[in-house]
Amino acid sequence: MEVLESMNNTMAFRRSARTASLQVSEIVRISEAANALKESGRDVLSFGTGEPDFPTPEHVVEAAHDAAKNGQTRYPPTQGVNVLREAIVEDWKNTTGVVAEPSQVIVSNGAKQVISNAFLASIDPGDEVLVPTPYWTSYSDIIATCQGVLKPLQTHAKDQFCLQPETLAQAITEKSRWLMLNSPGNPSGALYPRKSLRELADVLREHPQVMILADEIYQHISYDDFTSFRSIAPELADRTLIVNGVSKAYSMTGWRIGWGIGPSEMISAMTAVQGQATSGASSISQAAAVAALQGPQDLLASRLADFRERRDFVVDQLNATALLHCEPPGGAFYVLPTCSEVIGKRTAAGQDIGSDADFCKYLLNDYGVALVPGRAFGAPGHFRVSYAYSRAELTEGCARISKAVAALS
Repeated sequence: MEVLESMNNTMAFRRSARTASLQVSEIVRISEAANALKESGRDVLSFGTGEPDFPTPEHVVEAAHDAAKNGQTRYPPTQGVNVLREAIVEDWKNTTGVVAEPSQVIVSNGAKQVISNAFLASIDPGDEVLVPTPYWTSYSDIIATCQGVLKPLQTHAKDQFCLQPETLAQAITEKSRWLMLNSPGNPSGALYPRKSLRELADVLREHPQVMILADEIYQHISYDDFTSFRSIAPELADRTLIVNGVSKAYSMTGWRIGWGIGPSEMISAMTAVQGQATSGASSISQAAAVAALQGPQDLLASRLADFRERRDFVVDQLNATALLHCEPPGGAFYVLPTCSEVIGKRTAAGQDIGSDADFCKYLLNDYGVALVPGRAFGAPGHFRVSYAYSRAELTEGCARISKAVAALS
């Protein structure tokens, strides 16, 4: 202990400037608060996490087991094993009609690492990343870690939270390096129609310095027609990166397999970054991902139908409160209702609801429902509900939310 104290006195840890603003996300903090209440004996329902409640398909688990038994436990290629990259381009061609080469694919430890690789490989300090709001919370911290500047682009519920071309055109400057598009989106469920993507592509065609990162991880959870940005804008292929993975569609969040599809020069730079970070993705998980992509695909349709029923139920229940308003989203498994009409009201205990965060705190403390305030996603005045939970939990949770709203004065 004396040695450790002596070292602490002479070698104090100092956070780097690039991580100074990083902290545990509000989603995690809310989850931890909900768990603490559960441990104290409270009945708490949590709708804060974005994770399918379906199991990983059995044939995928068996493929991983076989890979481990057959000795596929050595270091894999940094860019990903050939058989998986071939499966990715085949699946992408079948689902979007876009043709790519395995050399244009990188396999990483989840979609988050793909994004980090891309920005570490291409962003210099001060470069702007244009991000439509609301956005997934990790986007801002990844950009900050890579010493970029997040430039939020406002979207609106009346436009289904889709970025409008005039907003994009006005936001682009000489410092703009990337545009991020997430369709279907987290937290809004926004699904960009072909026309909207084409209009954005028309703007981007005039600004060759701006690259496009299209996060399409919720591709297979689309209630209307899904369109990949790459298929609508082939003329921008040399500066477009598609991000996807098996986490959401195949309930493989813990397997940590995501991928990027882009121009060879970009993928090469991202592979160099990955080589000095994780070397590559788990060989066992890559074998599992091959089985997911090449195995039966009927589960995608059946799970989508289940999610659609849950979406419709939650939207109807929230709108029935009269003070909460929610449009049915086009994809993913989230809704982002507005709670602006409850802001300014007072609880039965005399506490004022001054923000979306206050409303979510009230729901958790007084009614045992854990939700994420919109401010965490750059969308104050809203809150996110994940409906990747059982019908029984959703029914009880919506009933509690209704009672909580009715009790406000």
